[in-house]
Parts: sequence; C-alpha cells; structure tokens
Amino acid sequence: MTHAQAFSQSFSQTKDSTSEVADRQYWMSVLARADLSDLETYWQNLPLQPTFRHLRKPEIGMAMVRGRTGGTGSPFNLGEITLTRCVVELDGSTQGFGYVSGRSRRHAELAALFDGLMCENSRIHGPALIQPLHEQWLARREKVSRKAATTKVNFMTMVRGS
Repeated sequence: MTHAQAFSQSFSQTKDSTSEVADRQYWMSVLARADLSDLETYWQNLPLQPTFRHLRKPEIGMAMVRGRTGGTGSPFNLGEITLTRCVVELDGSTQGFGYVSGRSRRHAELAALFDGLMCENSRIHGPALIQPLHEQWLARREKVSRKAATTKVNFMTMVRGS
C-alpha cells in the first residue's frame, strides 16, 4: 500500500505522532509539486478563507541537493537548487510551512496556507485538495515517462564465437 492510499484511508482513524508526521510530509510534498493555478483555484473557491499573517514572508534562497552513488552508496553534493519558503499563522493559532523549488513566492505562500489548513482539519481538505493534486501529478509523471520511453534505445552485446 502506498502512502497516498494509507493517507486516504486514515481520515476516520485515530493517529499516532509517527503517522501524523508522515501524513504531513506527504501533503507538503504534494503541495510543493502542485501547479500554482490549481492551488490558486482551490483558494479562490474556499467558502471561508482564513485570516493569516506572515511569520516569514516568502523568500527565495538556495538549497544543496544531495545524491548517493548508485542510489544507495556514499552521499555526495549534487548541486544547488533555487528554493522558496514561507511561514504563515492562521487565525492566531496554527502555523503552516511552505517550501517549493523555484522562485514562485505565491506558490510557497499557498503551500504554507494549505499546510496550516490541513493541520487544522485534514478530513475536509485532504479528499478535496490533496488527493486530486496527487492524482494530477501522477498523470503528468506518467505522461512524461511514456514520452521518454519512446526514445529508449536497447543495445545488444553480441559475443563473437563461442
């Protein structure tokens, strides 16, 4: 069972702190990969937009990306990426964090707002926002994979003689 499936089944269950952390990591990754237009549409269609204040206004910086040799070997510094982050406080209580790759301040702000909303009530926004965004990302990834697969070249090694 993927984490997305476990997440969708967990709306009615009680949670321990480990699953809450995993769920938050999951929805924050979905928000970071989502299209800005989809987040903006959901925000505009909220029946009641919460009041919020910036604890950290959206700011652009750099982050080091690490890799591993062969995927499992020794870690090494692959390079830097541009990263935008934002921290908001909803209605004076819940904090939301947004980290997105690239330079979109609005994307980071919306990711932080939705993180805060998910912390307050994931049962409402999870099925309506997070699951559709995750499915859209999977569809985009599948489309790119299919396109890349059409360019795949298979090389055969032939041994001369026996």
